[in-house]
Amino acid sequence: MPGRILWFLLTLVALASCVPNKKVLYLQKDDVNKKDMKKDTVLRTYDMVIHEYKIQPLDILSIRLESLTDPEFDFMTKLLQLDQMQGGGNQQNMLVNGFLVDQNGDLEFPVVGKIKLSGLSLFEAQEKLQELFKPYLKDPVARIRLLNFRFTVLGEVNRENQIVSQNVRVTLMEAIGLAGGLTDLADRSSVKIIRQRGDQVDVLYMNLLEEDLLATENYYVQQNDIIVVPPLKQRPFRKYWTENIAIIVSTLSLVLLVISLAQNN
Repeated sequence: MPGRILWFLLTLVALASCVPNKKVLYLQKDDVNKKDMKKDTVLRTYDMVIHEYKIQPLDILSIRLESLTDPEFDFMTKLLQLDQMQGGGNQQNMLVNGFLVDQNGDLEFPVVGKIKLSGLSLFEAQEKLQELFKPYLKDPVARIRLLNFRFTVLGEVNRENQIVSQNVRVTLMEAIGLAGGLTDLADRSSVKIIRQRGDQVDVLYMNLLEEDLLATENYYVQQNDIIVVPPLKQRPFRKYWTENIAIIVSTLSLVLLVISLAQNN
């Protein structure tokens, strides 16, 4: 009888600590476990909801300007090249020496004055600069990149981190990958996103287990997003109990042995 009790307790421990594959497999669909699923064949197609990034106040921009103007008279290109040389190739220097969009969404240049860039995509901003500099430069070409596109990933990931990316089109799955992936005890069905929108903050939850996530507009990370991955309910047990399971089992075995000996006597 004591042996049966011990095995019963061990079975309960094992069941309580189990995490089924259904809770850890990303982007599931109803055909995920079908053995007769066709291989090397497109099963579904999703229309991606892609939004071009819009420049915001306090963004840091890298701006390069080229033209056919005689270098002796190309004052603007010289100024921009000087800033780039001061920044060098180091990412930190680039952030310090990039062009900061002010709180009103403007950048100020010599001669042309303040230019409103907030609310424009990077390509729209390039076109606007080119038009504004046409009276002063011959066939100007502007190239703009965002230097401080950043987001933070916290919780049940392998590397909690604030990530700075020069790619402004980052998906949730890519963001998780940049944080080292999720742990085995991460709750993939309820990932919280804290998103800044002007002077407001939105809070939303995303289910990484469902394949339909690919077609949602929130599949892409936004500037200054905070992604919080919660733990599964099994985490406290797995983290604090399983580490001491050997001690618990030994203690139970000793107690049951003492009870068995007492009963025999």
